[in-house]
Amino acid sequence: MDHITFLVAVVVVTALAFDFTNGFHDTANAMATSIATGALAPRVAVLISGVLNLAGAFLSTEVARTISGGIVDDSLVTPAMVFAGLVGAILWNLLTWLLGLPSSSSHALFGGLIGAVWVGAGTGAVNFDAVVDKILLPALASPLVAGVAALTATYLAYRLTARARQGSVKRGFRLGQIASASMVSLAHGTNDAQKTMGVITLTLISVGALAPGSGPPPWVITSAGLAIALGTYIGGWRIIRTMGKGLTEIESPQGFTAETASSAVILTSAHMGFALSTTQVASGSILGAGLGRRLAEVRWGVAGRIALAWLVTLPSAALVGGLAASVVTHGGNAGTVVVALVGAALALGIVLLARRNPVRASNVNDANEVSVRAARPEKVSKAV
Repeated sequence: MDHITFLVAVVVVTALAFDFTNGFHDTANAMATSIATGALAPRVAVLISGVLNLAGAFLSTEVARTISGGIVDDSLVTPAMVFAGLVGAILWNLLTWLLGLPSSSSHALFGGLIGAVWVGAGTGAVNFDAVVDKILLPALASPLVAGVAALTATYLAYRLTARARQGSVKRGFRLGQIASASMVSLAHGTNDAQKTMGVITLTLISVGALAPGSGPPPWVITSAGLAIALGTYIGGWRIIRTMGKGLTEIESPQGFTAETASSAVILTSAHMGFALSTTQVASGSILGAGLGRRLAEVRWGVAGRIALAWLVTLPSAALVGGLAASVVTHGGNAGTVVVALVGAALALGIVLLARRNPVRASNVNDANEVSVRAARPEKVSKAV
């Protein structure tokens, strides 16, 4: 019982740590375009986003139920496996944050969990049908749907306002962005905070603290909401820069249409229990908004690197989760401590590397390496 109690406590703390990294990793999904267009000051944007992430955590628990009783067999899962999966997800989140790549925190979590359960309990413990239906298919469809919606809305926005005074148009859409960005933040809290709730609930079910099929208790909902809100307020400035400036130059009409498309897709999927990637949805919306404006430049090199990160996220996190599970499941408390120490050391190393080239609220809209490398040669000289 002491062993179980120790592991459960470790899992809860690690899950909330993941939720924190999810918050600063995914702040860009809601606020990158509003910051890029000047609709909101950077610090104000992350404060609004954090508050609404917390509020969104209380709107639904359908995604949490998908995780706690859908993708893996909760009767075969142990806290050690969950801990190992979380370590894989956290390290991948930190690595992609260092690189400024908007990869999927959701797929990092799913990958880490699937890899750990696969190693710890065998392939029979993973519900591959649910993985395909609830994770992979939405991952393919959601950015396409959001991108097409944003492209269409952007084209119509520019056509309808072509004869209006451009100063008035810009001001109007900037005001609209405050509302649309807020909706994305609310949707993000509704979708992403639930993933941590689902992981903690899965752990509690695995040790008999909750009945199979149970939803997250109130303390789990509250703590997950607070963790993701705090991470959001910290601000993942590197990824905000890539999303706001790296893919395309965003104007206020594009920002409004991208955010509106993202919030519609995320809220719909959360209601249906699809644990999709809000990062993929937001990236697809921004790309669609870039294509919807005539003569807008889309930096396909940056888009390609982001797409590559999407492809390798789930298997990479699964590999790390599986390696961690092999140590934890055979080493007991000692194995848990070893994995925790190694994970903490790697995380600290990534953070120290990031401090060598810091991105803050004060320079988040400056030209960055991602956009400069992707630009045409004549634009590189101007940026430098």
